[in-house]
Amino acid sequence: MTTDQPHGTEPTSTVAAAEGLTGTLVLAGTPIGDLADAPPRLAAELERADVVAAEDTRRLRRLTQGLGVHTTGRVLSYFEGNESARTPELVEALAGGARVLLVTDAGMPSVSDPGYRLVAAAVEKDIKVTAVPGPSAVLTALALSGLPVDRFCFEGFLPRKAGERLGRLREVEGERRTLVYFEAPHRLDATLAAMAEVFGAERRAAVCRELTKTYEEVKRGGLGELAAWAAEGVRGEITVVVEGAPAAGPGDVDDEELVRRVRVREEAGERRKEAIAAVAAEAGVPKRDVFDAVVAAKNAAQKAP
Repeated sequence: MTTDQPHGTEPTSTVAAAEGLTGTLVLAGTPIGDLADAPPRLAAELERADVVAAEDTRRLRRLTQGLGVHTTGRVLSYFEGNESARTPELVEALAGGARVLLVTDAGMPSVSDPGYRLVAAAVEKDIKVTAVPGPSAVLTALALSGLPVDRFCFEGFLPRKAGERLGRLREVEGERRTLVYFEAPHRLDATLAAMAEVFGAERRAAVCRELTKTYEEVKRGGLGELAAWAAEGVRGEITVVVEGAPAAGPGDVDDEELVRRVRVREEAGERRKEAIAAVAAEAGVPKRDVFDAVVAAKNAAQKAP
C-alpha cells in the first residue's frame, strides 16, 4: 500500500477541492467468510479511493492481496477505540473532496461495526454517502434459519452482564417479528439459556456458525435444546435467529403481565402512553384495558402498608 499517485495525475481530492466540490463516503461490504463472495465493485473502489479507512489494516492487507488489487490512497485504521477521534479527520478529508472508502473486518460497516458516527457526521455536512452492497451475516442467517423472514428486527450483541442481558430480552419478549442477534461463542450457552428463560424453552431458533466458511453449521431447535447443545462448547462466528412471539388472543395475557410489560418499557425509556399502546398491540387487547390495569396496580401499591 502506498500514498504515491500515478505519474502525471493529480489526486482526486486535489481536483475536487479546486472545483469547490465535496467528496464521497463509500461504505463497502466485505466477505463474511469466503473471499469469493467479495462484490466486484469492491476491488475497483479499493484502487480508486483517496483514503481507505479500515477496522483492521492487517485484514485489509490480506483482503487486497486476495483480490489482487493495489491501493494507492492513504490507509488509516478506524476501529471502536479511535472512531470518535478519527471521524473529524475523515470528515475534513471528505469536505476537501476526497473519496473515502470505509471497510470493516467482515460485512457492512456501521452494522455492529464502526461507521455510524462517520455516516452521521458526513450527512450533517451534506456530504454524499453511498455503498457497495456486500455479504451480510444478518441476512444470510435469516435465509438459512427456516424461520419467518417477512418481518424481522436486528438486536446486535446483548449485554455481557446477566442481569442486563435478561432486561434487554424482556424488552422484546412480546416482539412478533423474527429476532436476530450476534453473540460471542464463549457466551452463547448463557445467552441461549437466558432466551429460553424469557421466551420459553420451546421457542424455535437457529444458531448459525461460521457462515460461508469451511465449517459452516446451522443448528435448529427449541431454545432449551439449543442451550443444552451450546453448553458443550461452540467455536466460531455466531449469529442467532429467534422466532417471534406468537400472537396472543384476547384474555391470554393477564393484568399482572400487562403491567409488567408496561413497566419494562418505561424503564427502557418509553413514555407511559407509548408503552401502553405498544403493550396493547402486542397482547391484542384494547389500550383502555392496559391503562386500567396500570392504574389499578398503582392504586394497589399506594394502599399497601
